[in-house]
Parts: sequence; structure tokens; C-alpha cells
Amino acid sequence: MTAQASRSDLDTATPDIADVDTYMQRLGLAAREAATRMRRVDTAAKNAALLAMAEHLEDARQDVLAANARDLARGRESGLDAALLDRLALDDARLDAMIEGLSQVAALPDPVGEIDGLRSRPSGIQVGQMRVPLGVIGIIYESRPNVTMEAASLCLKSGNAAILRGGSEARESNAAIAACIRAGLARAGLPEGAVQVVATTDRAAVGRLISMPEYVDVIIPRGGKSLIERITREARVPVIKHLDGVCHVYVDASADLDKALAIAVNAKTHRYGTCNTMETLLIDEPVAQTLLPRLAGAYAEHHVELRGCARTRAILVDIIEATEADWHAEYLAPVLSIRVVDGIDDAMAHIERYGSRHTDAIVTESYGLARRFLAEVDSSSVMVNASTRFADGFEYGLGAEIGISTDRLHARGPVGLEGLTTRKYVVLGDGQVRR
Repeated sequence: MTAQASRSDLDTATPDIADVDTYMQRLGLAAREAATRMRRVDTAAKNAALLAMAEHLEDARQDVLAANARDLARGRESGLDAALLDRLALDDARLDAMIEGLSQVAALPDPVGEIDGLRSRPSGIQVGQMRVPLGVIGIIYESRPNVTMEAASLCLKSGNAAILRGGSEARESNAAIAACIRAGLARAGLPEGAVQVVATTDRAAVGRLISMPEYVDVIIPRGGKSLIERITREARVPVIKHLDGVCHVYVDASADLDKALAIAVNAKTHRYGTCNTMETLLIDEPVAQTLLPRLAGAYAEHHVELRGCARTRAILVDIIEATEADWHAEYLAPVLSIRVVDGIDDAMAHIERYGSRHTDAIVTESYGLARRFLAEVDSSSVMVNASTRFADGFEYGLGAEIGISTDRLHARGPVGLEGLTTRKYVVLGDGQVRR
């Protein structure tokens, strides 16, 4: 694909949409038809489409960067803050990562069609479960244009059709990437409706997307809390989501303090703006006097503001007093709340009251307490002697993730290819009839 060809595709990717309702219905119908066709697409064809998308993205590199530059210029003019501009920005390194991501997803095992649990029944039939696509997945996201390609690749590999609605701030970047997706699908002979990027920035498109159960099987929102709350409140389609990432690390009295120091510092400072970053540190009273000063020194090197309970402030006298709101807070910033607790029951009671069911960790040398924490803490990821930053699809060996789910149904934790599929029962017989 030449740069000129990709630019032409971009020009035709933003039609004049006078009637949003009719437009979204057209996308939904195309996606439903594509989902039906995708059931018979084999792994080789899906992988061919992914690799073709990577080639087209490489060929259109300058067009994509130019489109992103226009989005960034418009974002600066409208007053987007530095963090949002950073998430919006594409450069050669981020494009390289997108291209590599497509190759990685192509290399992942295809879960579709797997049959497991096959067992014989007294009647002579065999009963098992086959993994199948969910159908049509609507994904609503903000800022990051790289999500467009990431979401497209995961939905395609898992045999689904996808309708992607990015934020208005990334509209030109998303249109340029969408052109590469369409070209890749066409080269592999797959239906254009298998991945569609919503071409209107009208907010009514989101309302329509989340209220089309006749066309859409599940919605996955990726963005700020206000977006996810709106989707959860208004959707007439099942939603896979998490609202907050109020993650905890609890340091037990038996913990190796060097290990605890390393984990607590990494869980907070590795990255501040992620949902698996620790926001509250719980420390068992017998080790607080020894560990807290060491932690304070380490956090000071990273310019982390500390807020503590009364017992914490009796040891670290210069820190800010934590309020009730702090225990609920997902800071997404270099701010940490600390509480001294009386043992594992006190720690787990705090997590139960204030946690968001995302990721919580214990640092301990006690096998019994580790087992209790794993069994009793009701979060989508529960860890022993490891940083909460590991709550990630790539780190879990899923290859990639579409997001994190703190729901109990249908997926929980990082949602990879298997999380974008479901199971149906299959029965194998040889002429048996029920008597």
C-alpha cells in the first residue's frame, strides 16, 4: 500500500453522517453479518489479516503520524492537559509497538473451536464444551489511538466482529489507522464489517451503540470513571468493565522487610496512572516502626506524597493526615495513603470496605496467612509476595488484553483472547436416542 493510497482511504473514512441513528444501525447490521461469517474463518485467514494490517500500518506510517500531529495540535488549542496529550500522542516507537503487537497476536494460539471436558455418558454420547466467539463486541475508549489497532487485533483473532468508538480528540489518528485495518481485512478476504471504526464524533453514537442488543453482544468501555459509569448505567447490552483500581499491599508481621520494601515501592512508583498501581499500603503494627521510615525515604526519592492514619503519623510525623476519602481514592498520581493495622483480619476488613475488587497483595513468610489471603480477599487478582503491577494480560501470559474486569460474570481479571470467547455444549453421538 502506498502512502497515496492510504491517504485516499482516509479521505473516504469520514462520511457525511446526517442521521446518527441510521448510521449506527447500518454499522450494527454489517457487524452482525460479519460475525456470522467469522464463525467459519480459519486461523490462517485471521493471522493473514493481522499481518496484512501490520504491513499497511508500516506503509502508512507518515500518514498516521501526520494525522496524529493534527489531533495533537487541535488538542493543545482546546486545552487538553499534558497527561491526555501524552496518551494521545503517537511516534515511531509507539507505531513500532503497534506493528509488533499485531505480529504477537497473530502468533498466539487461537482459542476458537477448542473442545475440552469431553466425557462419555452411560447413553453412549460424548459431551464436551467448545470455545466460540462472543459475536459482536462494541468497544468505547478515550485518547489512546493505539487502542484502535489493539482492540481490532484481539477481537479479530478471537473470531468476533468489532465496532470501535474512539474519542473525538483522536478522530484523525483513528481514521488513519482504520484505513489500515480495512486494507488488511480486504487483502485476507475477510468482511469489512469484521472491524468498523465509528466515523462520527457525535456523542449520540455512543448512546446508540450501547442500546442495540439486536446487533451488539457485549460492550467494553476503556477510559475514565465517568465514561464507564455512564456506559454501565445506560447500556442495554452486557458490559465488561472495572470502575476503579483501588489496589492494596498488606505487609504482614512475618514479612521479609527487604522484600516488602521492594514490592511496596514498585507497586506505587513503577507507573502512577495505571489501574493496577497500589493506592493504599497496609502495614502490620509489629513491623511499622522499622519499615515505615525506610519506606518514607524510598518514596521521598520518587517525590511521592504520603498520607497516613494516626498511628502512621506517630512514626512519620511530617506526613499529611489521611481522611476517609483517601481510603477510597484512586489517585493515579504520586500520592499514597498508609494505614497501620492489627493483623490480617484488620487488613482484610479494610480491603473489603474500601477496595475496588481489582488487585490486592500480601507480603508474608507465613504459608497459612498467604492461603487465607488468597481465599478470602474478593478481588479479580490476589497476589502473594509480588507487586500489584503484574496484574496485566501480557504479564499473565495472555499475550495481550482488552481490559480488566472486576465483574464476576463473564470474565474476571485481565481479559485476553479467551475472555472474548464463550463456551457452548457439544454432543457427539452415533445414532443414540433417549429412552
